[in-house]
Amino acid sequence: MAKGHRSQIKRERNAQKDTRPSAKLSYARVSVQKACFVLDAIRGKDVQTALGIVTYNSRYASTLIKKLLESAIANAENNNQMNPENLYVAECYANKGPTMKRVKPRAQGRAYRIEKRMSHITIVLDER
Repeated sequence: MAKGHRSQIKRERNAQKDTRPSAKLSYARVSVQKACFVLDAIRGKDVQTALGIVTYNSRYASTLIKKLLESAIANAENNNQMNPENLYVAECYANKGPTMKRVKPRAQGRAYRIEKRMSHITIVLDER
């Protein structure tokens, strides 16, 4: 059990919070594996290079990640007063979301399960 007054516990928890600018997309209708192909390409790159990569990538996940990256850049500018030229993609990852289960009719009265996967995509920026 935690010791101390409730306000003290909250103060300590908030002191440990990550203050880097970030953006999160929940329930994206793309699987984790497919999102990670694009995320692996932009991890560690500066923001302008990462935007160029996702703009000219033909995968569906790159359109989602482009909007998410632009949102993270806007958060860094407006909330943290950071210069966009100095930003780079510090972390980017996709976590597994819920799976929609559907049924596809097959031959001879059988039914196959179709799994439509979702993911939660997060991008964290930082200054060099």
